[in-house]
Amino acid sequence: MARLMAIDYGKKRCGIAVTDELQLIATALDTVETSQLMEYLKRYFTKNAVEKLVVGEPSNLNGTATHASQPVKAFVQLMTTTFPQLPIVMIDERFTSKMAAQVVANSGMRKKQRQEKGLLDQISAVILLQDYMIRVENKII
Repeated sequence: MARLMAIDYGKKRCGIAVTDELQLIATALDTVETSQLMEYLKRYFTKNAVEKLVVGEPSNLNGTATHASQPVKAFVQLMTTTFPQLPIVMIDERFTSKMAAQVVANSGMRKKQRQEKGLLDQISAVILLQDYMIRVENKII
């Protein structure tokens, strides 16, 4: 069985999370500079089978698009063109950053570890992937 992957796409950095091959557990994989994301994914996909990509879709509380919506849509379009065989699912990412910040605050990490750039991006990607697995794939994690 191939992995599921989630990307929390950002202007500067992208958090990436993947499941294990049995698609039971979502874990943080990496944080990648947005400018390097496509090369990173090409390398990753040559070594690992990915069944589906989950991308966070930014929206306001009322469901309208945000300033980040267009870059995310452009990324999804690029992924569709570059990896046409890879199904891509967009899911609502409202509150994932706040939930990730809460996870970090409650983690018991030292202040320096909590301030690490990219940590929130990775945790946001894990939350996206867990949410997708529970709500869409009906998997218990």
